[in-house]
Amino acid sequence: MEKLLWHGGKIYTMAAEGETVEAVLVSGGKIEATGTVEELEGKADREIDLKGNVLYPGFVDSHMHMIGHGQKLMRVDLSKIETSEEMKQQLIESTASLGKDEWFIGEGWNENNFPDRKIFHRLELDEISASPMMLKRVCRHAVLANSSALALAGITKDTPDPEGGLIVRDADGEPTGYLLDAAQEIVADIVPEQSIEELTRTLQSSVDDLLALGLTGAHTEDMGSYGHYTKPLQAFKNVLGKETKFRAHLLRAHSAFEEMMENAAYLEPFVDPGPMKIFADGSIGGRTALLSKPYNDDPSTSGVAIHSDDGLKRLVSIARKHGEAVAIHVIGDLALEKALDAIEAYPVPAGKRDRLIHTMVLREDLVERMEQINVVLDLQPSFVSSDFPWVIERLGEDRLDWAYTWKKLIGRKLICAGGSDAPIEEVDPKQGIYAAVTRRKPYETHEGYMPEEKLSRFEAIGLYTTGSAAAICKEDSRGMVKEGYDADFTVFDRDLFEGNEEQLLEAQVELTVVAGEIMFERRQ
Repeated sequence: MEKLLWHGGKIYTMAAEGETVEAVLVSGGKIEATGTVEELEGKADREIDLKGNVLYPGFVDSHMHMIGHGQKLMRVDLSKIETSEEMKQQLIESTASLGKDEWFIGEGWNENNFPDRKIFHRLELDEISASPMMLKRVCRHAVLANSSALALAGITKDTPDPEGGLIVRDADGEPTGYLLDAAQEIVADIVPEQSIEELTRTLQSSVDDLLALGLTGAHTEDMGSYGHYTKPLQAFKNVLGKETKFRAHLLRAHSAFEEMMENAAYLEPFVDPGPMKIFADGSIGGRTALLSKPYNDDPSTSGVAIHSDDGLKRLVSIARKHGEAVAIHVIGDLALEKALDAIEAYPVPAGKRDRLIHTMVLREDLVERMEQINVVLDLQPSFVSSDFPWVIERLGEDRLDWAYTWKKLIGRKLICAGGSDAPIEEVDPKQGIYAAVTRRKPYETHEGYMPEEKLSRFEAIGLYTTGSAAAICKEDSRGMVKEGYDADFTVFDRDLFEGNEEQLLEAQVELTVVAGEIMFERRQ
């Protein structure tokens, strides 16, 4: 077994702030030793010179949708459109060549980017195209559908709202085409499914992009979104572990969980099974995040509970029956309260760790409860730069003391991991780290939104290294450059701990290494 000695650049261990080593000896996909070149070079068969570049433990995105990211790369991306007129023109151009029965799927529109905050009506979409159209909102908790899509889905004036969802209607009771949370599934379920071959191509596109951005792994939610779980699972096994090494930790949708527990086979350590994924509420942007008090800019609603209290507890109990943890999407404080009720009623098994995803609107009493259980908080730093300042209108000033409060959470010694929620946000970990450190959009010059919540660079990079490892109870084998740990490295052309904050954005990935093998190398 060949032994490789990595040296010739600064090597950060992330075991303690500022800690570096001179060289790392790697064999069999593991770190055999760290130390000086003089100590280790006699044990190596070959040396790899970092040429002055800087090595970190492999960056891992703790929450994303890998197939969804691939679809965004391959479909029409609406996320960067800044006016409703621009979106209309993009849709006209993108649908011009569609056949009558051919579906158009758009990704990532966000009315909060538009000066007029316009949400298109189905009749306006009908004027653009008669072909069935589904446009996914950036949060993925809402879609827009035209009349053709609604008709194919059987949604009419008389269709009742599904449990955990809302069919938005006009003054006459007719559907507007805006479908929230569970209601969007009525249309999504009739869109023709991708084949395993198509999913494989989509996933390969995603993984290639993730490796180029310095990511060595991701905790991903795809099981339950693309037909029977066997289809996306097979796509993962087709792509990973052979020529392409990348570590995918699969969150398993509650709808597929029990069958996967009984029948699914994985491809560890590159495709491994994770907790049961449950949605407790929706999104702030769509006003479906479940709050304990009504929305500041729409007092008629406090959001949507995806499950009843008993239903949520029943799902957690099923996970416990199988000895598993849960990963619960909670954005609003009332959703978090209900999730904690369920977790406290059915405690996590020994050796496992529950995950609370997003935890954006909190209360101090809920934080105190989280401190008493074995839980990791799955944070998305880029939500700060995306949601402010409009989110202040949604929540009001009074709720901001415990909203988007990453520094407070880390200060309370809660385990925090960092992800993007891609394709909802940009997947590039540099952007997440920048957002955590500056609390503003790239290259803005103000002091940041709620600047007291800024993280240090060590804390921010830790979200994607030690934090992501702890999220899956692998803090003893991943997330640091340390003897016995997996040889997963992200190599940049500069030191992310030095220079101005914009250096975080401008850094170039030189190498991405998974299990000791170079999976991406930047062309000079």
